[in-house]
Amino acid sequence: MISSWMKKHLETSVRQVLSKLGHSAEVLPDVVIERPARPEHGEYSTNIAMQLAKTLRQPPLHIAALLRDELDQTGRMEGLFHQIETAPPGFLNFRVDWNEWARKSFRLPQAVREKVVIEHTSINPNKSAHIGHLRNACIGDSLARLLKRAGYHVEVHNYIDDLGNQLADTVVGLLQLEHQATHLRFGDFCWDVYSKVNKEYIEQPSLLEQRTKVLQALEDGDGNLAWLGLLTAERIVREHLEEMKAFGIDYDLLVWESNIVRQGFWDTAFRLLQKTDLFHQETSGKLEGCWVLKQPVAEEVEPDNEHQADKVLVRSNGILTYTAKDIAYHLWKFGVLGNDFRYKPFADGLWTTSAEGLTADYGKADLVVNVIDHRQAYPQAMVKQALEALGFTTQAEKLRHVGYGVVSLSPGAARELGLDTTDGQTSYAMSGRQGIGIKVSDLLDRMEAQIEARRSDPAGLSSRLIAAAAIRYYLLRFALPTEVVFDIQQATETTGNTGVYLMYAHARATGILAKAEAGGLPRTESLQLPEDIAPLDHAEHALLRQIAAWPDTLSTACEELSPTPICHFAYELATLFNHFYTACPILKAEPERQAYRLWLTAKFKETIADALNVIGLPAPDRM
Repeated sequence: MISSWMKKHLETSVRQVLSKLGHSAEVLPDVVIERPARPEHGEYSTNIAMQLAKTLRQPPLHIAALLRDELDQTGRMEGLFHQIETAPPGFLNFRVDWNEWARKSFRLPQAVREKVVIEHTSINPNKSAHIGHLRNACIGDSLARLLKRAGYHVEVHNYIDDLGNQLADTVVGLLQLEHQATHLRFGDFCWDVYSKVNKEYIEQPSLLEQRTKVLQALEDGDGNLAWLGLLTAERIVREHLEEMKAFGIDYDLLVWESNIVRQGFWDTAFRLLQKTDLFHQETSGKLEGCWVLKQPVAEEVEPDNEHQADKVLVRSNGILTYTAKDIAYHLWKFGVLGNDFRYKPFADGLWTTSAEGLTADYGKADLVVNVIDHRQAYPQAMVKQALEALGFTTQAEKLRHVGYGVVSLSPGAARELGLDTTDGQTSYAMSGRQGIGIKVSDLLDRMEAQIEARRSDPAGLSSRLIAAAAIRYYLLRFALPTEVVFDIQQATETTGNTGVYLMYAHARATGILAKAEAGGLPRTESLQLPEDIAPLDHAEHALLRQIAAWPDTLSTACEELSPTPICHFAYELATLFNHFYTACPILKAEPERQAYRLWLTAKFKETIADALNVIGLPAPDRM
């Protein structure tokens, strides 16, 4: 990886310069390596001289010159850069020797085989999934692919909240309300039931007593209510898995909340918490009878009214809050609880927690990553605080919450769903309680139909695979904190910054190489590295620069735990390849340039395929 290699050698050179000038290396600031936007400024750049100017009381351009001279004299960066330049007001710019670069191997630092448990999707098992759930799953699946690509041992969990209010509401609706509707899937039927029962709660507040009754029955685990809840949840979970499979998303383990409660996980966690000074039962006030974790949250996490109650771990009626069960679950994830599940197969390659079954080596994570929307920052902070309160500070530091912005509807999408948009809002929130949202299966069907109607050549990828890839990329390309205002028309576009555009670029490169082979030129895997790959054309140089940035992009995405840098990289890479294809003849190039351009095309194909795999898109030979 070029930037980390550069940083190491630059830090050594900075220490040498500081020593020569009579300064301690303790004043060394962080060395930042960047890629200049403009190729004429080189392939890499650093502003370290400007950072040192105040301390050294010398002009930054002079400091940059000292660093350049020191690097030249020691030869620390020889073999990769053919030129190191200074530029006002104090930059050091580095120009790659492409012949040397092409003969080197740049890989991510070897992962220490840490085990990472990633929890994502975790949809309430009470109705069909909507596109907000899909964004979570796409982010989580891409992170799993990314960390596997970096060499980590990754285990993917899907947490099933089969004891929560949402499932209880659906069970109440199934039992108490008359509903007639034609649906092919049970989850779609329950979508209507869930919305209907929440409206009924407003008209008949006494019906809420049935929710409490069902919640208690689900937690007890005996009787017909508990079995009805289990059967409802399991049927809907299987439909969720089918929905996610269409997008290339799968899991290693389903973790059922009921197993956490019934197999004594919370009982063990409760006893551990009782030994701390921060967990106690309130004896007066509004929270009388509740067990509460009192440790204040971190200053940057401000609890709102909705999550203030998450300080309560056990309600006065004995019902556990979600956070209580989550604390027990995370103690197990890190392998510090002492309890373990039993496991049995649930589907092909997928296992589930169970009250009986086999033992297996799940959990025991070195790093835990939870993909949960940003509104859940406070409950996540409570779990971290519980770990710290119990003395598991290392585990608390290794708990990462990957928050993301919610998905809402554009005015156009809202109108297509029959919502009133005359108030002129820029976006409209989805609401399961009101039955407002775009179901994943409906969106995929609609997208597939639009792509099928547009395509002239039915060969290549199926319209459904193209549709799934387009939707997935649409949900991934926005920065994680960003609210995604989902627009059906934009999502179905096949040009511009879309998944279809990226896949077309890969297919185009494959087609060029196939034509070259058919014309008697060497097969892709047999292409020899040309003796001189120094780019002569601007388009060649720009494409080569972008390909060289791939290992650093992977490293950045791992550090940030975000697929967004991969999406940005892949789009720019595809754009630069299409510019190269337009500006530089490949198959009709002069013999002395043809070999180089075919090699560059093969290098692009290899790199874009790697990027597409990390974000979960196909790398098709033909669209």
